[in-house]
Amino acid sequence: MIDWASFVIVFGAALVGSCLVVALYALGTRLLAAAGRALFVEPVEFTDAITVLTPERAAKLQRKAEKAQRKNPLSTGQKRLALTGAYACFTGCGLAVLYGLYLIIPFFHQ
Repeated sequence: MIDWASFVIVFGAALVGSCLVVALYALGTRLLAAAGRALFVEPVEFTDAITVLTPERAAKLQRKAEKAQRKNPLSTGQKRLALTGAYACFTGCGLAVLYGLYLIIPFFHQ
């Protein structure tokens, strides 16, 4: 027989934990963009793969990111604070994931 109270508690904890990880990652990404660090990943060439991003499109996105970085209205101190906040959010996200792994791996509880 299933103990429904325990099931609801475990489900709720998992839901809250996953929402925490997603929220911290999203906030960290937003703060990283506010700090002027463009989230641009260079396209990778794969053998026998379909090119998803053409070099022209990649160059256009790079120019757009550089333009947005030049137009950033934040002062240097505000950018530094946003970057520190972004790193703190990513660190919190990583720690939450590691704590979740600690909870589900029985080897660590001995």
